Amino acid sequence: MPGVQDTATGQSGRFGFWVVLAAALAVSACSSARPEPPVAGPFLQCVPFARSESGVQIRGDARTWWKQAEGRYVRGNAPKPGAVLVLRADGRLPDGHVAVVSDIHDSRTISVDHANWGWNSQTRGRVYRSMPAVDVSANNDWSEVRFKHPAVGAFGRPYPAHGFIYRQTSVASLP
Repeated sequence: MPGVQDTATGQSGRFGFWVVLAAALAVSACSSARPEPPVAGPFLQCVPFARSESGVQIRGDARTWWKQAEGRYVRGNAPKPGAVLVLRADGRLPDGHVAVVSDIHDSRTISVDHANWGWNSQTRGRVYRSMPAVDVSANNDWSEVRFKHPAVGAFGRPYPAHGFIYRQTSVASLP
């Protein structure tokens, strides 16, 4: 079973995942405001992880999140802690991808928490915490993003992004 990898410390393993899962379950038992964390399984996907971490209650492939959020959640192109970064579907990501902003370093550099980011059985299906991400778009609008994967130690190729879905619901979706 894949474990949690903290890109800040480089530590990986099942024990860390179970500690995080137990803590998340304890917190969610005390608060009905946060959804239940994803169930640990042999392969963790980005969507249930992002839904659990962010509180954004959207289902379906990541490629559908941006459109589904319209009228339900506030969307934009500025990162905020807890917001969901939505990557567009393309040849490398046919189902898109979602990640949750964990920290903001400056206007073009953030850290994200996400699951299932990798290229093989050793890197996919696990949770990555505090992974650096940079905005490489020409207009500083987060429409193109690169991630620094700990297994590589460098920023990878750019990925097209829609933007960010924020936790607050859209005014249009309120009764």
